[in-house]
Amino acid sequence: MSLKIRLARAGTKKRPYYHIVVAAATSPRDGKYIDVIGMFNPMLPKDSADRMKLDTTKAADWLKKGAQPTDRVLRFLDKLGVLKREARNNPNKAKPGKKRTEREAAAAKNAEAAAVAAEAAKAAAAEAAAAAAAAPAEAPAA
Repeated sequence: MSLKIRLARAGTKKRPYYHIVVAAATSPRDGKYIDVIGMFNPMLPKDSADRMKLDTTKAADWLKKGAQPTDRVLRFLDKLGVLKREARNNPNKAKPGKKRTEREAAAAKNAEAAAVAAEAAKAAAAEAAAAAAAAPAEAPAA
């Protein structure tokens, strides 16, 4: 049986409170658990001492027995110095999706076409101005 150290939600609607429990990996989030090793109250300020309480000796014992912490509990254990959490790096997370890249490419293509059209209009206007400047010099005498 694989064990997890995870959060079990308690509290009321819009007022979360979590127990840090050791449970079988197959049991539901708020279902049967083996041991309660701490609590977490996210409603308290981050600098409050009562926000998170964890029995580090119990946690270390369960880790030795093979219990795997979830990511949130691993953050707590890292903060208390029980277990080291490796920093995650996902460089692809910030890259735009397929549809956005297609939209940007289409917008760039339209902007380029508009710039070429504006350039052609500017050149045509310059030629017309040059022709207009040359035309009055050739005007017939009256």
